[in-house]
Amino acid sequence: DTLVAERFWRKVDKDGATPAHRPDLGPCWPWAAGRNNYGYGVFFFGSRKDGSRRSVSAHRFAYELLIGPITEGLQLDHLCRVHHCVNTDHLEPVTQRENLLRGVGIPALNMKKTHCPHGHAFDGVNTYWHKGTRGC
Repeated sequence: DTLVAERFWRKVDKDGATPAHRPDLGPCWPWAAGRNNYGYGVFFFGSRKDGSRRSVSAHRFAYELLIGPITEGLQLDHLCRVHHCVNTDHLEPVTQRENLLRGVGIPALNMKKTHCPHGHAFDGVNTYWHKGTRGC
């Protein structure tokens, strides 16, 4: 629907900052409307009157509008690390695991460790998993 797309793009600032860690990406397109608790843009569309109103992540809406459907089982990784960016050049469909490993959060930091706190290598021979935690 053209009217929905026009309303969506009115909420986007195409003159955002360029991410310092990835200047090759060019400028972010920050979502200038509401965000959820995790900083992702939220876009509402549909009618309250007929009960069709729903919300979607703004970056997912932009991607599907400009690129196409997101393959089931994949999520969009913000290469710019700006959660409210909707620039489709900054978004890449990846698995949840890949998205976590690319991040800078605790799961990513732990998965990047090659040795346990005692200095033993995390390898196929001496590594085990228990409730999502590696040990040796």
